[in-house]
Amino acid sequence: MLDKRMSAADVVAQLQDGMRIGIGGWATRRKPMALVREIVRSDLKDLTLVAGYGGPEIGMLCAAGKVKKLIFAFATLDHFPLEPHFRNARQAGSIEVWELDEGMFHWGLRAAAMKLPFLPTRAGIGTDIITQPGFKMVRSPFEDGEELVAMPAIRLDVALIHAHRSDERGNILTLSNDPLFDELYVRAAEKTFVSVEKIVPTAQLDMARNARFNLVERPLITGVVEAPYGAHPTSAAPDYEIDLKHVKAYVDSAASDDAWNAYRTGYLDGDEEAYLASVGGAVTIAALPKPVY
Repeated sequence: MLDKRMSAADVVAQLQDGMRIGIGGWATRRKPMALVREIVRSDLKDLTLVAGYGGPEIGMLCAAGKVKKLIFAFATLDHFPLEPHFRNARQAGSIEVWELDEGMFHWGLRAAAMKLPFLPTRAGIGTDIITQPGFKMVRSPFEDGEELVAMPAIRLDVALIHAHRSDERGNILTLSNDPLFDELYVRAAEKTFVSVEKIVPTAQLDMARNARFNLVERPLITGVVEAPYGAHPTSAAPDYEIDLKHVKAYVDSAASDDAWNAYRTGYLDGDEEAYLASVGGAVTIAALPKPVY
């Protein structure tokens, strides 16, 4: 039986400087933050980060000096509209950016997932987005002859996503009503690593109701990491909600270099066990109230 269980450190050991890494989830929902924190602790650098529907993973990796280029559509913490460390990096010009319309980003991922070089779209026409390098126009071969944007495939070396459950063989279960775009990240990538709240026997995956069992075929999953509360401070509902108190502490860390260094020392420099203890532990996280949007 193929056993795909591994640690977060095992995952990071398979990453290399300069890789193009896609991170799933949506803003403050189901981000693989335990894996992101492990990258922060590593010596990795010069990454191209593909996080179109971005949240704290963007800012955290920018603040840690891991990002050379960012491919994105937005970067938000929902209750805090603009991700603050992303703002700092963008305004300082310390990262390269390829900014896309949300529809264009979706189409780029989908093209890569379908193993196509591009997909045609009307998104971006009439905007400055398509004046950036990397775009070409194509004309419909049919009678209409419409000119469209050729959105290039956004291929990934590695995808990182967070799910609720898996078995040891890489069958992935999400309990959220919305699977987000995680499937496309997986299909667009050469390798995929998944952090999960719990690794369980396969039979328990079959028993779950209203769940998305086997989000993608298990041969597409390279490794699974059991990381309880591994999406914190983002939500992994219904298991737990967003930790707005900690998100506020993270936002405040963008005020200065000293504030970031204090946040990093207090929350990131230890292992995941130390991190969870520093934010109140399992009981506190499990009791987080559902936020009002």
